[in-house]
Amino acid sequence: MDKITAIIVDDEQDSRETLRNYVGKYCPQISLLAECANIVEAKDAIIKLQPKLVFLDIEMPRGNAFDLLEHWGEIGFEIIFVTAFSQYAVQAFNLSAAHYILKPVDIEELEKAVVTVEQLILQKSELNRAKILMENMATLNSQNRKLVLPLMEGFAVVKMSDILFCEAQDNFTCFYFTDGKKSLICRNLKFYESALSDFGFCRVHRSHIVNLEYIKRYIKGKGGSVVLENGKEILVSNNKKEELIRRLSRG
Repeated sequence: MDKITAIIVDDEQDSRETLRNYVGKYCPQISLLAECANIVEAKDAIIKLQPKLVFLDIEMPRGNAFDLLEHWGEIGFEIIFVTAFSQYAVQAFNLSAAHYILKPVDIEELEKAVVTVEQLILQKSELNRAKILMENMATLNSQNRKLVLPLMEGFAVVKMSDILFCEAQDNFTCFYFTDGKKSLICRNLKFYESALSDFGFCRVHRSHIVNLEYIKRYIKGKGGSVVLENGKEILVSNNKKEELIRRLSRG
């Protein structure tokens, strides 16, 4: 495979220099073509150089990353976001399967992100993660947000409102949808507990996460159980009971 052509977009000179040095030393598959200090420079560089990858800082004084991306209907390059954003934004990245590294840049995380992008370029992946991320960041109603699920043959993009519950199956997670379909995903339930907890989902048992929107009733007991709108009854662990009732009462 030819080297992956790339540019760096970051308003901070020190950050650009650090990333340039790390990429040069630890990512031999990358060929850096240019460095840009703002989105105006970045837009020109992308049009002129046609990079396969853009290392893109989120917040810059003359416009943020999403202002830049709005110039493209179909984004024809992979993106690794470089961010000092809060945990809230990191959840949005995880939901969208967007690639990101946190500042200060960790070498291992950088290498991992570059290898992932390299594989996607080889596979000619057409999933527009950046567009999904932009939609998720702009959506106030959490049930309208989208979740990218990695499948054996690619990816599925689903609305959170279509997810009924999730079930742990060893190191996999099985998603059950409102239309009766299901998908087995190669990520553990703990990952989705972290990714979904702020968006209307609650882990009620070591084996289950439920969409609070679809709980029809709660049955009392030591931990009790919940009945979903499709009639499915799911046990609630005693140590999860208080949190579940608190969140249901709040809703």
